[in-house]
Amino acid sequence: MTPTHRLRRLAGSLLLACLGLPALAAPQHALTLYDEPPKYPADFKHFAYVNPDAPKGGTFRQSSFGGFDSLNPFINKGVPAENIGSIYDTLMRQSQDEPFTEYGLVAGKIEKAPDNSWVRFYLRPEARFHDGHPMRAEDVVFTFNALIKDGAPLYRQYYADVAEVVAEDPLTVLFTFKHKNNRELPLILGQLPVLPKHWYESREFNRGNLEIPLGSGPYKVAEVKAGRSVRYERVKDYWAKDLPINRGFYNFDVMTFDSYRDTTVALEALKAGAFDYALEVSAKNWATAYNVPAVRDGRLIKEELPNGNPTGMQGFIFNIRRPVFQDVRVRKALSLLLDYEWTNKQLFNGAYTRTGSYFENSEMAARGLPGPNELKILEPLRGKVPEQVFSEAFRNPVSDGSGMIREQQRQAYKLLQEAGWKIVDDKMVDAQGKPVSIEFLLAQTEFERILLPFKRNLADLGIDLNIRRVDVSQYITRLRSRDYDMIVGGYPQSNSPGNEQREFWSSAAADNSGSRNFIGLRDPAIDQLVEQLINADSRQSLIDHCRALDRVLLWGYYVIPNWHIKTWRVAYWNHIGHPDVSPKYDIGIDTWWIKPGATPAVSETTADEAE
Repeated sequence: MTPTHRLRRLAGSLLLACLGLPALAAPQHALTLYDEPPKYPADFKHFAYVNPDAPKGGTFRQSSFGGFDSLNPFINKGVPAENIGSIYDTLMRQSQDEPFTEYGLVAGKIEKAPDNSWVRFYLRPEARFHDGHPMRAEDVVFTFNALIKDGAPLYRQYYADVAEVVAEDPLTVLFTFKHKNNRELPLILGQLPVLPKHWYESREFNRGNLEIPLGSGPYKVAEVKAGRSVRYERVKDYWAKDLPINRGFYNFDVMTFDSYRDTTVALEALKAGAFDYALEVSAKNWATAYNVPAVRDGRLIKEELPNGNPTGMQGFIFNIRRPVFQDVRVRKALSLLLDYEWTNKQLFNGAYTRTGSYFENSEMAARGLPGPNELKILEPLRGKVPEQVFSEAFRNPVSDGSGMIREQQRQAYKLLQEAGWKIVDDKMVDAQGKPVSIEFLLAQTEFERILLPFKRNLADLGIDLNIRRVDVSQYITRLRSRDYDMIVGGYPQSNSPGNEQREFWSSAAADNSGSRNFIGLRDPAIDQLVEQLINADSRQSLIDHCRALDRVLLWGYYVIPNWHIKTWRVAYWNHIGHPDVSPKYDIGIDTWWIKPGATPAVSETTADEAE
């Protein structure tokens, strides 16, 4: 055999060998959903929304609601401490001024198959845990398998399309996928925290307790007062502190979170200077509760920051596992009895806009009648989804704001009669003749005043609404066991919805106690729409599928839509500083700092003594 023949034969053998390997792709510093160029190049110095020279130091004091009894946020047991995720690093991190782009953190480079059948992460050799132990591929494999086996049920939904994870060598991890259509999956895996295999070898992963865990991130847990407070300290020799994605971040030497069981008490504590910052969610408080000298003289700052995210859907959620809510006419009737216009005027000082979409404040929200692209998606489901999806634009009921909603009550009563309900001895009874009594499970005291007018409107039709307020621990327990009739809840959305939609709406998630399928949906048509959305192959296709799913959910009357604003309302003391440019999709608290030489309203020592 001539040398030429030998070379040809060797080349042919190499080609055959390579056919069994993943196709070659170029490692990248960032991933985007549709392979569009990222905003920041490989040699970028820092994100545009940070102060790269922000001063380090000081203590940043915040509040949390309801207490905690666990430092393990990955399992379906206990209530985890606020901000516990700050002690862990992830393979990649999402930028806060792009819809969905991730840059390498633990993984310095990322390689994705051209056909989207796998993703490979190249770990940085310098990455290490707080005890100095290097972070390696075996830790990534351990983390993934532990979350699938013993983590909260949502992880099994989130990672459902992963076929296998393999440590190819100490610094390389390969994830292979069950099919090639899930474009979001490589980015989802980039969000995977890397947990220390060597630390968990002598511990039970699925045990919730207050043992301080070993992390790798910019902060570590320094002190825990069970159920009362948690204190984090910045890791001075944090392995990733000089990476471009971290420049200008993590400026506080110490972060503390004190737990309050009453939000009114927490607000008074903020105004007294007991902590430094709060995100205000009450329009009434924002309008009236900050009329104090500290605000008037500029020591306590009120600021509204733009929020570029879809607002998603907050609403009064029906648990359709309950027989009383299984008829869509009943759910629609009860929806008619929320007088939003009066509520907004009298309780919210006109601050809110009614939510009319599960993808509100985005191009993914359904508006008007379905267009040609949406109809292509929906037509195969005709007869399996509400007929109004094809013929009517969904609209919430609108009152005159007077507090008198007789026309809506008449419409509601007619729908209830059609469902077999009737009034007997001034009490509404259902189709089986049972008096209708609905329990609304609640943890937030501020929602009681919002529910009371709704309760009165139901009472006018003989329906008893029992507002049941419980503490946070009991609330979470009942939420997980699906022991409720109605709750107030939300379905937050990103600019690139994807795999998390399974956790919200899929039949498979209905019985997973840790999922957000609070409604109890088990609808094959919705399952199909969710899978098609996840497998969308372009931005326009994703938009069309979101709009199609939106219409079906709206016409199912699974929630009574609430309201939204397009800003974040924050209050903070003036010894706190933040960058001039806010990120479009986040408040950016991790980029804030303590002004050098500034004195907190109340020192940490004084606050501790006050306890």
